[in-house]
Amino acid sequence: MKKIQIINGPNLNLLGKREPGIYGSSSFDAYLPQLQAKYPDVEISYYQSNVEGELINKMQEVGFSCDGIVLNAGAYTHTSVALQDCIRSLAVPVIEVHISNVHQREEFRHKSLISCACKGVICGFGLDSYRLAVEALLA
Repeated sequence: MKKIQIINGPNLNLLGKREPGIYGSSSFDAYLPQLQAKYPDVEISYYQSNVEGELINKMQEVGFSCDGIVLNAGAYTHTSVALQDCIRSLAVPVIEVHISNVHQREEFRHKSLISCACKGVICGFGLDSYRLAVEALLA
């Protein structure tokens, strides 16, 4: 059985409440069972933290034993060299995900410090961005 770890960064625990016009009205906890049901032969685990170091700890914990990581680093996408360094050190592919199309938003969101270390980037498809990332890892 394939194992995929989804990791969400800061403020993504507020999905469904935070700016629903941008991020939608569903929480990730409500979405996750649908994603898991779509892939019954894949073990999809979920982790969220608002703390950069905890995201790094989780990636180091699973990045040598799972088959891939789906990472929505939130605002750390645009600021964290430490996340980039961590991604480069892992043995598994990482797909960078964003719910919104960051290129249609504020200028500072157009630059990702982690994209260069990731296998690919998916953005702008709402929570379905996570399904697309899982598909990419399984392909």
